[in-house]
This record gives sequence, structure tokens and C-alpha cells, in this order.
Amino acid sequence: MKKTTVDEVLQQGIYGPLETKPDERRKFLGNLRERIVVALTKSQVAETSVYPKVEKEMKERPQSHLFLNGNMSYETLSKYVKLVTKYKIEHTLVTNKEHDSEIGLVLAMDHAIDQEDIFITNKEPVLQQEVKKNKGFFAKIFKK
Repeated sequence: MKKTTVDEVLQQGIYGPLETKPDERRKFLGNLRERIVVALTKSQVAETSVYPKVEKEMKERPQSHLFLNGNMSYETLSKYVKLVTKYKIEHTLVTNKEHDSEIGLVLAMDHAIDQEDIFITNKEPVLQQEVKKNKGFFAKIFKK
């Protein structure tokens, strides 16, 4: 086991305890990437409607915790605050004055889940577009 030096003790006394992956925590509103269920950017949170996938994940995971970027206006965040109240999920407004993250919302667990795709995109998946094209092609053949 490594012995701590006087300098390390002083540094921790001044700046607080050492933190794992500080850049990742700043980006994801205090969370580690491996714990995140879903994340939205500030511009996505600012849209008028709530993302259905966020609501679906809240229904399915009542033990999750919602983190909202406190540097955004409350009017923008209020629709998600209403959702967490509806599903009885805890939430936290995270305000970091030294670093303003581009992330506006993070729904996270208290343990690692390692979900592959955490960001929501409005684009339709490529596979669905290809299926629609193929249906159109076969529809033309069978009409004749």
C-alpha cells in the first residue's frame, strides 16, 4: 500500500479529495459515462416538447436520478422537473461555475450499466430507411 506524502495531504486539504475521471464528470454533470441511461444536449432540452425516450426510461427505471444543467433557465427545465415529479424520481440541478457543459440533461443510475448509445438523435436509423426503400421496390414489382 502506498504511503501518502505531506504534499499529497496538503493538496487534498486545499482542493478536496482526488476524483476519478474529473473531465468526464464535468462533461456529464457530475456523473460517469458508464452510469448514464440517456443524455440530452442543451439545445435538445430547450426544444418545446419532451423527448419520449427520456419519459420511457423514467417509467422503466424509477430508481434512476435526473441531473439537469443549472446554467439553463428554469422555464426550459420545468417540463422535465414535472416529469420527475410525476414518476417520483429524484433530481438535481447541477451548476458548475468553472465549466459550462454542453449537456443539458442526464438520467443516470447509481451503478454502472454501460449503455452503448446514451445520446438521442432525431434522425431515423438507416435500417428503417432501407426497409422502406425495399418495400417500395417490391411494391412496384408486385403491382404489375
